[in-house]
Amino acid sequence: MEWGSESAAVRRHRVGGERRDGPAAAPPPEREAGAQEPLVDGCGGGGGRTRKRSLGGSSGASPDAGTGLSEARAALGLALYLLALRTLVQLSLQQLVLRGAAGHHGEFDALQARDYLEHITSIGPRTTGSPENEILTVHYLLEQIKLIEVQSNMLHKISVDVQRPTGSFSIDFLGGFTSYYDNITNVVVKLEPRDGAQHAVLANCHFDSVANSPGASDDAVSCSVMLEVLRVLSTSSEALHHAVIFLFNGAEENVLQASHGFITQHPWASLIRAFINLEAAGVGGKELVFQTGPENPWLVQAYVSAAKHPFASVVAQEVFQSGIIPSDTDFRIYRDFGNIPGIDLAFIENGYIYHTKYDTADRILTDSIQRAGDNILAVLKHLATSDMLAAASKNRHGNMVFFDVLGLFVIAYPSRIGSIINYMVVMGVILYLGKKLLQPKHKTGNYKKDFLCGLGITLISWFTSLVTVLIIAVFISLIGQSLSWYNHFYVSVCLYGTATVAKIIFIHTLAKRFYYMNVSDQYLGEVFFDISLFVHCCFLVTLTYQGLCSAFISAVWVAFPLLTKLCVHKDFKQHGAQGKFIAFYLLGMFIPYLYALYLIWAVFEMFTPILGRSGSEIPPDVVLASILAGCTMILSSYFINFIYLAKSTKKTMLTLTLVCAITFLLVCSGTFFPYSSNPANPKPKRVFLQHMTRTFHDLEGNAVKRDSGIWINGFDYTGMSHITPHIPEINDSIRAHCEENAPLCGFPWYLPVHFLIRKNWYLPASEVSPRNPAHFRLISKEQTPWDSIKLTFEATGPSHMSFYVRAHKGSTLSQWSLGNGTPVTSKGGDYFVFYSHGLQASAWQFWIEVQVSEEHPEGMVTVAIAAHYLSGEDKRSPQLDALKERFPDWTFPSAWVCTYDLFVF
Repeated sequence: MEWGSESAAVRRHRVGGERRDGPAAAPPPEREAGAQEPLVDGCGGGGGRTRKRSLGGSSGASPDAGTGLSEARAALGLALYLLALRTLVQLSLQQLVLRGAAGHHGEFDALQARDYLEHITSIGPRTTGSPENEILTVHYLLEQIKLIEVQSNMLHKISVDVQRPTGSFSIDFLGGFTSYYDNITNVVVKLEPRDGAQHAVLANCHFDSVANSPGASDDAVSCSVMLEVLRVLSTSSEALHHAVIFLFNGAEENVLQASHGFITQHPWASLIRAFINLEAAGVGGKELVFQTGPENPWLVQAYVSAAKHPFASVVAQEVFQSGIIPSDTDFRIYRDFGNIPGIDLAFIENGYIYHTKYDTADRILTDSIQRAGDNILAVLKHLATSDMLAAASKNRHGNMVFFDVLGLFVIAYPSRIGSIINYMVVMGVILYLGKKLLQPKHKTGNYKKDFLCGLGITLISWFTSLVTVLIIAVFISLIGQSLSWYNHFYVSVCLYGTATVAKIIFIHTLAKRFYYMNVSDQYLGEVFFDISLFVHCCFLVTLTYQGLCSAFISAVWVAFPLLTKLCVHKDFKQHGAQGKFIAFYLLGMFIPYLYALYLIWAVFEMFTPILGRSGSEIPPDVVLASILAGCTMILSSYFINFIYLAKSTKKTMLTLTLVCAITFLLVCSGTFFPYSSNPANPKPKRVFLQHMTRTFHDLEGNAVKRDSGIWINGFDYTGMSHITPHIPEINDSIRAHCEENAPLCGFPWYLPVHFLIRKNWYLPASEVSPRNPAHFRLISKEQTPWDSIKLTFEATGPSHMSFYVRAHKGSTLSQWSLGNGTPVTSKGGDYFVFYSHGLQASAWQFWIEVQVSEEHPEGMVTVAIAAHYLSGEDKRSPQLDALKERFPDWTFPSAWVCTYDLFVF
């Protein structure tokens, strides 16, 4: 941009403040001295020149409008503003329930539910197939249900059934695999009007747990809540219109087997029109509605109308259903195999101890139980007395935008209405910006060019800040200091958050100093506000076009700032960035920034613990740095204009850089240990130990290799680096190597997570000899009329086994007796079958059919079976117990015995 070619109007915009420097409006000497800066004209390409920098607004502003913001006041004010909003968010999260008359007749009693919870968890870990799960827990549930039945009102009828289903299905979870279950346990209770009912709503929980965990939050507390809800509803004098079916399922941790057995085989399943699934991804706190539908907006309306303490977000739903969280719930089974709509709720706080020995009843607040009980009771009662349940099939179409406001109430509306609102907001922005961008140049100066340049500068600042934090994160990962923030979350903010903010300020300061040299600060503040508005509007259009209900967030981030701008524009033009303007500006930004911080809390509450159990292949620092950078960019968007309104940014940049540098040095020196054994707030490292004996057979059935050892998997990126100083023999010299010719590298994977955990260790140990050894044999091999080979197998063994298949070159698996009959490959090309059984299961017989296009001297297929002993005496070995005891107290070593046998056919 050549200065000499500018119109008079442009010069007024760019040096509007200079006219105020004459005798009639001479500023005080100190202000005059501070306004002199040597600047280079970067716009025109001419030689360097020294000009007086205007601190005022565009032409027409009052003489006092150009004083500029104090850097210290601006930085401190924005920091305090965000801190105050964060405090509000924290207060809303800590308020679980409002004290009322809990425990009165007809109301949910958290103390009674806690009594159920403590009895269930006192049984200990409850893995499917163990006596603890199949006998003791089932007996306790039936005993309590019987007592409730005795107390029930004559208006209601209670029916109880213990189901032992057998079945098989395929699922695309964890890269895809097939599941087979035999004689597992479901306890099913139907509460209905005395005359019966044709429609029902289902409440689902699971009473089984993962191995070595008491499973208080996942999911004993949900079953306890359901027992108490059953008691309250059954003693109520208010008649129900529809049945309520309570499913206490005994094999959810076996990748959703029990819910599949119920929904595909139980006679009561045909009555169900909707369901509520109670789950956990953390311990206590608030239970989040993170999935609804599919479609069926009336279900969301039911929750909105009935829930006493709402906590729901369509954002959580779309994030969860995107698949980026390596988890799933029974919701999937009811949706995919039952074609039933539902609501999925889960506790999400303190996921650090989820699936560990620390998941105990005492860590769950009574208020959390009361809160969940109030909500579930109210929603079930609403559905069981609603006419909508009977007409559910007629109300399937459409999705809902829904979100709670600090847990006080829920806003919900149809997605089609949301799209209309979104596009109306977009039209408002088009009118606002179009008026400026499309006006003749002599009226707006170089606004269009400044806008486009500013947009480029903003995008460059965001991109370079992201690159900066990723470089830091990669370096931290390479030097072995990952997860330094796992036990000290503030470290991530001081490291990656400050780096992002400092880089954004740095880029814009350069632009202010060397590009927008002779431009009014007030004018630049307005331009960069408009740029932020435009960027959020682009996000709004994109998300709405893609049909995402989460677009409402962008609508909030466009509508409120635009209204704020229109309200403060006149004052800003007259007086510049003075106290009144800043107060009204921040007040107008209150809602978008408050809700953003509310969502950001939920994001980090869920993702930070997950990054400590997401495997050895995903660098957690890279993920967290990216999320933090993204959140910082969003929060900084409408504050970028303050960089241009402020007199200087040097001290702010220096402070941020200093904090980042000191944190970086402390992290590199290993000051922040990732894990904690603090009894009040443990954050353990998860390690899986499997004492196994492997036997490899050749095509003739001869054992060609046999070895034994303890197979060690660390479930986070740091591997064994922190363990080795405590147990020196676990080091890289015993890194496990992949058996290339064996499916899944020849190791006894419990689930097909081999692609997430490629770093593992194999410590030589003595052979294991379980009392109940697994047996696997080929029953028959026959040629089919369609020229394939059918192999029939029989397997017996413990309650949990994994079966692996790899087809050789020239062979393909065409059919099998598992799932829907079509073999499903796991990630990597091998086939994985997860098998479990309850007590007294018969031998597992199945067949596979192999299509052979060319003869192979080394056979058609390689198959292997791993037997996992997760309960009882067979689960332990002296060597395994001795090694487990040597692990430091900040770890959670989950250990069991297994065997692995490989065959070639």
